[in-house]
Amino acid sequence: MRQKLFATPYLVWMLVFTIIPLGLVIYFAFTDANGAFTIENITKVGEYTSTLVKSVWLAVISTVICLVLAYPFAYIMSRRKEHKRRIMLMLVMVPMWMNFLLRTYAWMTLLEKNGLINKFFGLFGLGPFELINTQGAVVLGMVYNYIPFMILPLYTIMLKIDPIVIEAAQDLGASPAQVLFRVKVPLSKPGISSGITMVFVPAVSTFIISRMLGGGANLLIGDLIDLQFVGAAYNPNLGSAISLVLMVIMLLCMSIFNQFSEDEGGMLL
Repeated sequence: MRQKLFATPYLVWMLVFTIIPLGLVIYFAFTDANGAFTIENITKVGEYTSTLVKSVWLAVISTVICLVLAYPFAYIMSRRKEHKRRIMLMLVMVPMWMNFLLRTYAWMTLLEKNGLINKFFGLFGLGPFELINTQGAVVLGMVYNYIPFMILPLYTIMLKIDPIVIEAAQDLGASPAQVLFRVKVPLSKPGISSGITMVFVPAVSTFIISRMLGGGANLLIGDLIDLQFVGAAYNPNLGSAISLVLMVIMLLCMSIFNQFSEDEGGMLL
């Protein structure tokens, strides 16, 4: 009885901030402006298939880049002495203390036509390059803003990897590649799964980064959802339908990834 009592705040939180909002999204997705049941909103989502595909594709690219960059950094950080680990961890966390919009504005200043990067290239007679309002700029913004969410779970799980296990594999004649793919990667799979989830989910639904760094030509699904709830195009029913489809797509992507990682883990082990 006492355990149920302690769980009450969490249950109330889930009800107010998860179950009720999700119920409202489902309700608006399957009703029209008059509250009548309809599936027209769901069928209209098909008109934005290309935007959905592009959003998922850019999110996948950003997630893979974050994983490739974060994995060696997290491993190196986990093998340092405690005081060095704290310094490196602080360096990872410091950008997150700054407002999300300010971080993105900073990249606008760097990437714009008269920005610092083009001015640097100009010293060598190069450019100016079109760095902003491109898909590359959107991916860059995603990687910069979300890579800490990949580093932290990887670092946490790698701290638990016993160095003796790695030394044993090396003593048994395993090459560096074998140690990496048959020892380190399988042991760090929980961190990899958590990191991919924490990066992919916000990346696929982002709208601030794509709006500020991608321009109007690089509209993502998050931008479309945002447009349905503001301005002259106000249509919460269609916005809810797009949100619902996006949630289903994210769940499918994550379930496929989890299934693949389990199978791959079995082969590696």
